[in-house]
Amino acid sequence: MEDPVLTLPELIRRVRGARTQAVERELVQRECARIRGAIRVGDPQAGTANLTKLLYIHLLGYPAHFGQMECLKLLASPQFHKKRIGYLGAALLLDERQDAHLLLTNSIKNDLVHPSPCVQGLALGCLGCLGSAGMCRDLAGEVQRLAGDAPAPVRRKAVACAVHVVRKVPELSDIFVPVCNRLLQERRHGLLHCTLLLITEMCERSPDVLTHFRKAVPQVVEMLRNLEVSGYSQEHSIMGVSDPFLQVRALRLLRLLGQGSEDASEAMNDTLAQVATNTETSHNAGSAVLYETVLTITAVRSAPGLRVLAVNILGRFLLSRDRNIRSVALASLLRLVHAEHSALQRHRATVLGCLRDPDPALQRRALDLSLALLSGANIRPMAQELLGFLDTCPAAMKPPCASGLLLAAERFAPNKRWHIDTVLQVLTTAGSSVPDDGVSRLIQLIGGAGELHPYIVRRLYGALACDISPQPLVQVATWCIGEYGDLLAESCEEAEPVQVEEGQVLALLERVLQSHLSLPPTRALALTALMKLSTRLRGDIDRIRRIVSVFGSCHDIELQQRAVEYNALFRKYDHLRASVLEKMPPVKAEEEEGAELPAPGGQKRAPSPGAKEEPSQVADLLDLLGGGPAAPRAPPGSDAPVAESLLDLLEDVTTAPPIPPLCVWEGDGLRLDFAFQRPPGDPQLLLVTASASRTQPGTATGVLLQAAVPKSLQVELEPPSGTSVPGPDGAPLRQRLRVRNPGRAPLRMRLRLTYTPPAGPVQETLEISDFPAAAWQ
Repeated sequence: MEDPVLTLPELIRRVRGARTQAVERELVQRECARIRGAIRVGDPQAGTANLTKLLYIHLLGYPAHFGQMECLKLLASPQFHKKRIGYLGAALLLDERQDAHLLLTNSIKNDLVHPSPCVQGLALGCLGCLGSAGMCRDLAGEVQRLAGDAPAPVRRKAVACAVHVVRKVPELSDIFVPVCNRLLQERRHGLLHCTLLLITEMCERSPDVLTHFRKAVPQVVEMLRNLEVSGYSQEHSIMGVSDPFLQVRALRLLRLLGQGSEDASEAMNDTLAQVATNTETSHNAGSAVLYETVLTITAVRSAPGLRVLAVNILGRFLLSRDRNIRSVALASLLRLVHAEHSALQRHRATVLGCLRDPDPALQRRALDLSLALLSGANIRPMAQELLGFLDTCPAAMKPPCASGLLLAAERFAPNKRWHIDTVLQVLTTAGSSVPDDGVSRLIQLIGGAGELHPYIVRRLYGALACDISPQPLVQVATWCIGEYGDLLAESCEEAEPVQVEEGQVLALLERVLQSHLSLPPTRALALTALMKLSTRLRGDIDRIRRIVSVFGSCHDIELQQRAVEYNALFRKYDHLRASVLEKMPPVKAEEEEGAELPAPGGQKRAPSPGAKEEPSQVADLLDLLGGGPAAPRAPPGSDAPVAESLLDLLEDVTTAPPIPPLCVWEGDGLRLDFAFQRPPGDPQLLLVTASASRTQPGTATGVLLQAAVPKSLQVELEPPSGTSVPGPDGAPLRQRLRVRNPGRAPLRMRLRLTYTPPAGPVQETLEISDFPAAAWQ
């Protein structure tokens, strides 16, 4: 006996009552077979019931693709209830990847001209959900007609469908411009919201449309002002804020229209100040409006006082109990640290307070912002706070904190004594989390501070005697004791008077050599330190010789080789030991000339000789490219071939061959290209034109490029053509770099590219060494 036909409620009840997955699967398979049979027979009465059950089965995760043609049959039905189920099934069972969805075009076109607004709304919803590029081209005219003269509910759906059409076929934007001009006069909030969204999408994809709608800025500003001053409305107000969704949409459109336009920015300044001042922040609705206001103020060419107000709003966000709001505020302040550094200093204490939050993501953002706020004026108090955070922070936070403190101390140290004390405290607190170059940088610093050597060697000896586990500290201490161990016996006014005997120093180094915590590089430094002390101390040289000879049979090849060589120095070349183990001369720092592009404010920011840079996001550009100076060119009096001399004489007369362009980077919707040109009469100068263009729809804002080159080169950056890159059809952003290469050294450069596409902020660090040979030869 066959089972009775199940209705949708009965099917749901049985599925929920299934005790095991196998029972549920059997029930679904049996019902699917019954539905297939009904579709094959073509029962017109059971079409809607079978499709609703099939949609429920689809939501459970079982295959239901065999119902696609049934959806198309119901779409063609003149009855509204069948048509509605058909459109619902099409939205769930069809997509652009399936050929069957192309059969929808004729049904949707017929329904768009249907006299019933309800049927028109169903067709518009389906087109806005499933419409492919071809369907959008065929039906764009009908959508435009409905957006202009249909009833208000249908117009709203038509404008929302037009957004999908513009996204699929951007070249159709022009046909919706007249409609949007009329719709901006509407009073219905839902229709206005869809209209602003459509204008935003069109402006992001077409520079001509963007230029056209900049004339509508006063209308959008007036709309925003009316929303701000309007009283409570039960229909639109949320938590005391008048239609925050429409306000946010209007602010996003104003942000797009005001970028790169002085007149548009001036027209919206007063209203932005009014919104920023009067909006309540006690609820999320007001916070969302204020956040969009801040983004708009910082993106357009607003007044300086308004930008300070935006920074203060983000500072108030930092006092919120909601961690999401504080996280958003920290990320926004970090993007503004370039342009509004002095205004951000007022909120320094609040930012440092965020370091004590238990949320690790919030801690990391607060740490990044705190390091960016460091400057020569606040380095002492902020370094003290960050050192306290370094002592208590989780292990995952120690490496970035230690690295940032070391770089900040190197850039902003008021004197060498403070610099050395701070770095030693970082090494003591961070332990093994110190970056690899921290040891070499401190050794280089100590070597150049001759007047502080007695103080330094006493401090390091005391730290090493207390703890030999942190390897970076042990490596620096053993090197310093080996170089300046003879100063331990001298008195030092700056350090505590401690009597140190030679035997204690040798015992401490022997303890380091025998410790299981010591790494092979640490043992190698300790072994070398013992050898150097053999020429600086007057104690038992035989003890040092015995310690060194023990490592002559060490399993570590490096230590064994050192011990064998040192033993040979004792036995065969003892008369040369003092000269071989002399103190190392001070190591000169490898300097680099770095430069960065102007900030969005337009003012050029380049490091000046002898002046300390203001803090910025390029803190790690100071130690990018190694390498010594380039080899000098042959002097005129050298024995060069006569042919080369003749070519040198004709160098300025002949025309240089063109230098091929170089694609530096392409990803996340942005492409960066370099074009090269060498001006006549100056063979050492290379003009590099950086062009940034979009490869995907949407505008990239906040474009910032930073550059660094080795010491043998010099780079100077001219102001950019803007701070945003429009869509693929827009003009690219251009910036010229003037690279001077006196020694004709191989060209190397490191760039940091920061921008904000529609998908979210992007930051890329690029190292370029494959320049064309003609660019530097």
